[in-house]
Amino acid sequence: MAWFLRLRPFSHINVRQLCSSLSSSSPAVRLRISPSSTCFFDEAVQIKLSGLSPKDAVELRAKHKDDKGVEFKASATYQADEHGEVDLSRHVSTGGSYTGVEPMGLFWSMLPEIPHKKLLKRDASSPVLVHFQALRHGKVLTEETNVRRFIADGTHRVPVKHGRLRGTLFIPPGEGPFPGVIDLYTLGGTVCEPRAALLANRGFVVFALAFYGYQDMPKTVDKLDLEYFEEGVKFLQMQPKVKKSGIGIVSMSKSGDLALSMASFLPDIAATVCINTCSANSVFPLHYKNMIIPGFVGDRKRVRVLKSGILDIRDILNDPMEEEKTRSSVIPIERASCSFLFIVSGDDRNWNSAFFAEQACSRLKAHGKTDYDMVTYPTAGHFMEIPYMPHQPSGFHAAVSQVVVFGGEPKSHADAQVDAWRRIQSFLESHL
Repeated sequence: MAWFLRLRPFSHINVRQLCSSLSSSSPAVRLRISPSSTCFFDEAVQIKLSGLSPKDAVELRAKHKDDKGVEFKASATYQADEHGEVDLSRHVSTGGSYTGVEPMGLFWSMLPEIPHKKLLKRDASSPVLVHFQALRHGKVLTEETNVRRFIADGTHRVPVKHGRLRGTLFIPPGEGPFPGVIDLYTLGGTVCEPRAALLANRGFVVFALAFYGYQDMPKTVDKLDLEYFEEGVKFLQMQPKVKKSGIGIVSMSKSGDLALSMASFLPDIAATVCINTCSANSVFPLHYKNMIIPGFVGDRKRVRVLKSGILDIRDILNDPMEEEKTRSSVIPIERASCSFLFIVSGDDRNWNSAFFAEQACSRLKAHGKTDYDMVTYPTAGHFMEIPYMPHQPSGFHAAVSQVVVFGGEPKSHADAQVDAWRRIQSFLESHL
């Protein structure tokens, strides 16, 4: 009996302390990513916080480390509603990397810790991991990670080393046959696997084709051969799951004039997407059989130096039709029998893509061609990527070996990427 009496005060104190602790505790703060914390890169998600006190001020942070180890970050401040919740699809960010109601703002507004860097994702077989934290008064309340995939289950990623061809082939699951698409990227000649993989998820066999600077290919070139791209088209057509009808091309920047040349001189091209391209063959001479299209290089005296010290090279290329010596660099797209979609950024500071697209469309119209369309986004910049890829306002440009401005207002650019992606898929589905 004595031992029981000795234990009673101890037991009584612990129960009372426990009850006091339970009654004073608040629900745990939770960060939810819907419909799932795992999704495809081009899919929007809903981010919600719950378990806060009404009117709580909270900061949300996003972070990603890319394939080169460069960290990209964004942040936004919110106030919880009367239910102690923050919903990015309904609530307003009052500061940080963006303001207003922006459900995907923490993605597209990310900036690199090292200035002028572009988010690099070469290999689409691994996802992009975006890590989120919710903080109050600098203290982490909760955290979560969004796994953003590129390749659907059952899609095959096949590295290509066939003769002199280099790149990556993405083949959707199923028997097919599927439409075939050549994916070409920018000056630098390497591949863009994320875009190719996401297109494969939509039912295309996509060949992300490198043309220099990739694996064992030359790091620099002084000319390009159209026969190489012709080999790429034939290789794609030989794939068992590819339709034997026309091939599509998706291109951007320098690769856009290569796409125009492919459409003009190669058979079996049915649909060509050109994002912020030039109507003339730019930079390098292009050889095909006994023909040479000279490279259009413009006038470096047209370069402007901004107050920041960054170059604005938008007007380095003038109208190639102005002078006799540059007219031969203009691609004769009236020879093409395919459909064209020109995606144009009105604030492209890499070059005047709006002028060049209008020139290309005028040339098609003058020759009785009607199967073309041009879509313009007035305040978007040069690098029109897949949806929710962070905007790149500036970066190192190989053609001038210096940092240049690429233009674009981040929010408008982000919206343009979403809309352009939808249009590109619809265009390819319609014409292939």
